Amino acid sequence: MAKKDKKAKAVEKKTRVAQKQEKKATKSEKKQKIKGKNDDDSDAEDVDLDAVLAEYARQQEQFLKVTETVCEPPSPRGSATFLGSPANDNELFLFGGEYFNGALAHFFNDLFIYNITRDEWKKVTSPNTPLPRSGHAWCRGGNAGGIYLFGGEFSSPKQGTFYHYNDFWRLDPQSREWTRVEGKKGPPARSGHRMTFFKNYIILFGGFQDTSQQTKYLQDLWIYDCVNFTWHEGKPPLASAKPDARSSFSFLPHESGAVLYGGYSRVKATTIAGGRNVKGGGPSRQVMKPLVHQDTWFLRIIPMAPEAASNTPPAVRWERRKRPTNAPNPARAGATMCAHKRRGIQFGGVHDIEESEEGIDSEFFNTLFTWNVDRNRYFPLALRRPKTGKKVAVDRGGRRDRGKQAEEELFANLRALEMKDGGEKEIATQAAVEVEELPNRVEKPIMWEMPHPRFNAQLTVQDDVLYIFGGTFEKGDREYTFDEMFAIDLGRLDGVKEIFRREIDDWQGSESEEDSEEEGETDEEDGSGSEVATIETTQPPEPSTPISIKPSEEVEDDTPDDTTPLRIDDGLPHPRPFETLRDFFERAKIQWQEVVLEDLNKKGQGERTIKEVRKKAFTKAEEKWWDCREEILALEDEQTEAGIGDVVSLAEKNAGEGGGGGGGVGRRR
Repeated sequence: MAKKDKKAKAVEKKTRVAQKQEKKATKSEKKQKIKGKNDDDSDAEDVDLDAVLAEYARQQEQFLKVTETVCEPPSPRGSATFLGSPANDNELFLFGGEYFNGALAHFFNDLFIYNITRDEWKKVTSPNTPLPRSGHAWCRGGNAGGIYLFGGEFSSPKQGTFYHYNDFWRLDPQSREWTRVEGKKGPPARSGHRMTFFKNYIILFGGFQDTSQQTKYLQDLWIYDCVNFTWHEGKPPLASAKPDARSSFSFLPHESGAVLYGGYSRVKATTIAGGRNVKGGGPSRQVMKPLVHQDTWFLRIIPMAPEAASNTPPAVRWERRKRPTNAPNPARAGATMCAHKRRGIQFGGVHDIEESEEGIDSEFFNTLFTWNVDRNRYFPLALRRPKTGKKVAVDRGGRRDRGKQAEEELFANLRALEMKDGGEKEIATQAAVEVEELPNRVEKPIMWEMPHPRFNAQLTVQDDVLYIFGGTFEKGDREYTFDEMFAIDLGRLDGVKEIFRREIDDWQGSESEEDSEEEGETDEEDGSGSEVATIETTQPPEPSTPISIKPSEEVEDDTPDDTTPLRIDDGLPHPRPFETLRDFFERAKIQWQEVVLEDLNKKGQGERTIKEVRKKAFTKAEEKWWDCREEILALEDEQTEAGIGDVVSLAEKNAGEGGGGGGGVGRRR
């Protein structure tokens, strides 16, 4: 996929794939050169973006109240934000983004809501909706509730003029109402940044500011106090280390702050003229080279004391961690990650190999990984077809009768408590109403291969299901924005459900001569229709040993952390192969409740209702189940290869067969 000399500008486009909007200035210049346009066609100087945005704001005023309208799925777009509702496990929110067809760019400020149960999209209009943008960031409000959004980018249609936002917004997920959060001092305008939450704080880091002349990457840290409504610039202790400037990194919440991994930036490098080092030397020059970061940082936040003044910032400190074990190799940009159960879920990405100033090759991925933050370890996730083997009896331990009686007594007390509060009756009534209102749903197709390779897909997890929206793929000098959404159950991994998929082919940019020749040679073989449908989707296997691609200053203390054991013998109950979360909790809930009561007694908080204790016990069991999930899947695969199917308890087998013994097939190894 090497480019000709006249495609030199494509290098800038390809290497800055981590954020589509980072390529705006060079795209405009390249399109004009390819199409042979003259200066009179350029809109770099004659478009007043302030007037354009003012017109958007005027049009927004026609909406007098918040309204929701059932609609078709959102139009194709990239660099949007996608998030599961913090108030309703049945809803997903999508906002903003942009679409580029090779000639013009269009920006959106639509808020779409997807109802999972009803398989229904709604478009929300409001008089206070933020102006159109892409490359913005948003996150849940943590203990403060709501959804917070900051920044982003807007450009003229031909991408010759740019505008970065520094506005801050709060979205109420129930009323759908937007509120602009005003402040005396806040972060400068930017896009490509990331946000997450910690208790009552919103944390913002990095990003970039792009103009037609240069791109400036940022490394400043900002913290918003949702209680005192104040921005604080996070300033770590003097002479302490902190992450380099970057954008498009992964930023996950943590119980003590936040965790940062990877990212993208451009750094200064010296090259020999002509792109090669000729023997005897030659003239050199300074250029900006792309860098895909692979370092990991932990942000520790110490909240201010209750008696402190409202303008007192929380104490912060960056702590560098070792590079994650088994990190995806090769390093890739545009690999999106979202948070799920104290871990990260990562999909896609692209790896660029720059051969010279005139040529570049790119490899796109559709692999799925989970990053266990506490152990700093990556695990690949693969789809699992339904198993058809026989069930094998396994000894689950002794003294079941007494344990079963204790469990039944606890359940009886819980049911009595819940019925007293009217909880069960209310839940059952709501469920019945929901079922009655459901339309005739069409069964969604299931795929047994991952979606097409791409980068910058929008990801979110809701109720343990991963949702993948859109994304971008490049072939030759052509860019595809996928118009589709998929769902993957992270617990079962039983295929990829296609929520919707539409094929589009409205590219208006010019194709390179090389691509045109390749298309002519393959027309008979591939046939007509969308090119995306004919692109090979298989990917080479992941190498087993990660390769570090970093500048010299990032090499120190960045070896993979191979000392973390796969299994942690912490004395707590462990899930077993083929055991669901519900079965795991049913089996070990007495032990988990004892753990909760012991913790409460140590903290002097022993007075708790049975319902509260059971809820905390389930939370701890759920954390352990997900923490061990990838290891258990590996054990299940081993047992499946050995001809062992789903595991059932020996007690259940004996109840049906009148006794008998069993081995330890399902024991943890």
